[in-house]
Amino acid sequence: MPQIDAAERPDVSTLSYEQARDELIEVVHHLEAGSTSLEDALALWERGEALAARCQAWLDGARERLEAARAGDGQPVGAPGGAGAAGDNAREVALEGDAAGLGEEDA
Repeated sequence: MPQIDAAERPDVSTLSYEQARDELIEVVHHLEAGSTSLEDALALWERGEALAARCQAWLDGARERLEAARAGDGQPVGAPGGAGAAGDNAREVALEGDAAGLGEEDA
C-alpha cells in the first residue's frame, strides 16, 4: 500500500466534498492496515480529522441550501407538492442515509 504523506497533500480547505471523502477513505485504509509508524499514524489521524470536518462542513452547507430552497418555495411544509410532501421527505431521508453511510462499503 503506498504511503500517504500528509505534508504533500493539498490544503484541506481547498478540497471539494468528493476529494475530501475519497482521501478520508484512503487515510482510514492506511490506519486500519496498521503498517505505519506511530508518528505517521498520528499525522494521518490528524489529516483524517481535518478531512472529516471538511466533509461535514460540505454536508452542513448542502443541508442549509436545501432548507433555504424548501423554505422559499412558497408552499407550507406538509402541503401537497410542497416542501413536506412525502416524495421530498423520502428523497431527504435517502440523501441523509447516503451521507451517513459514506465509505462503509470501502471500509
